Amino acid sequence: MNQKQTVESSLPSPKSPAQGGMDQGRLISMPETGPCLDSIQLDSLEQAFREWAKQSSRTDVQLSRRRILVIFLLIRYTGAKLNEILALDPLKRIDFNRQLVDLGNEDTDARTESRTVRISATFAAELEQMFNDPSFRRFLEKQFNVDPGFVRRKFYERAQGLGFPKTLGGPEMIRKARAVELMQRNMPMPAVQTMLGHSTMNLTSAYVSFSKDDIAQVTKLFIDREASRKTSARNSFFGKIKALQKGDIQTRVTLATAGGDTIESVITNSSLERLSLKESRLIMAEVKAPLVILYRGEKEPECTAENRLFGMVEQINAGRINTEYLVRIKDGTILCALVSTHGAQWLGLGVGDPVWAAFSCFSVVLNVD
Repeated sequence: MNQKQTVESSLPSPKSPAQGGMDQGRLISMPETGPCLDSIQLDSLEQAFREWAKQSSRTDVQLSRRRILVIFLLIRYTGAKLNEILALDPLKRIDFNRQLVDLGNEDTDARTESRTVRISATFAAELEQMFNDPSFRRFLEKQFNVDPGFVRRKFYERAQGLGFPKTLGGPEMIRKARAVELMQRNMPMPAVQTMLGHSTMNLTSAYVSFSKDDIAQVTKLFIDREASRKTSARNSFFGKIKALQKGDIQTRVTLATAGGDTIESVITNSSLERLSLKESRLIMAEVKAPLVILYRGEKEPECTAENRLFGMVEQINAGRINTEYLVRIKDGTILCALVSTHGAQWLGLGVGDPVWAAFSCFSVVLNVD
C-alpha cells in the first residue's frame, strides 16, 4: 500500500491544548498560503536553466542566457526579490571569500530590509568562476540591465517546459519556494525571515534572546550544512544553550530554540569537555525519525519523554512496513516520525490532526560543527 497525503504549507492555528501547550497563531507566519515547487522540483528547474543556458551556438545568446541563469540562481539561493537582484551590481556586491551577497537599499518595499545574504561556498565558487570569464564579465559591466518582464517570461518558459504551471516558476514563487524549502529543512523561522528581509521578525523567543549576530551564525551553520548534507538525521534544531546541569557521569543540556521551544539532551561529561559546551553557545541538536513517538490529540501526553512538541500532521507517506509522518510545529519547523504501518493504523492519524511529537533526552545528539 502506498499513499501520500499533503496539505498546504500554511496551517490554521489549532485550539490551545490544555490552555497552554501551543502558542496561538504561530504555527507559521510566512510564506503565504498556497502551492509552490518543492525541493526536487526546484532542483529540476535549476537543471533545466543550466541546460538551456548551454544550448545556443551563438555567443551573444549564450551570454544572455547565462545572465538569466545567474538571476535564477541568486533568487533560488538567496530568496531575494527580482527587483533586488536586478538592482544588484554582481561584480561589486558579491563577496566570494566571505560568501555574502549585499542586497543594499534599492528595495523600497517597507516589508523588506537592506541586508546581506549568505550563500554556500560551492555556489560562491561557481559564481566567481563564471564572473572570471572575460566575455561574461564585460557583458555584466552594465550590471544585469534586463527588462523584468523578459526575465519573467524566461522563468515561465522553463517551468512550462517541465510541465509545471507557469505561475509556480515566476520569480516571486521561486522566492517563496526557497522560504518553504528552508523551513522544511528546519532552518529556524527568525533566520528565514532575516534572510528574506522581513522586518516583522521577532528575534526573542520565550526562553532566550537571539541577537542578529546569533542569527547570522545560525544561518551560516545551516547553509554550510545544507550544501554538504553530511547527516542522515531528519530532525534538527538550531538553538542556544540555556542551562548545563553536570552530574558525576553525565550532563543535562537544555537548549532553547529560536522558535521558543526547549530541547533537552543528556551527554557524557567527557563529551561536554570535548565539545567545549557552555551556556549561550549556539549549537545544533539532531534526532532520528524512528526515535520520535507520536501522541494523537491536543492534550499533552503523560510520558517520560523530556521533549514534547505540539503540532499538526502535514503529510503522511504510508508503505507496507513503515509509515512516515511529517509534523509542523508552532515555529514552522517540520519534524519527521517513522513508525510501523501497523502502529500507524492503530494511531489513526490523518492530515491536519493535532499531535504531540515526543522523544527522550537520550535520543538527542548535539553537534557543534
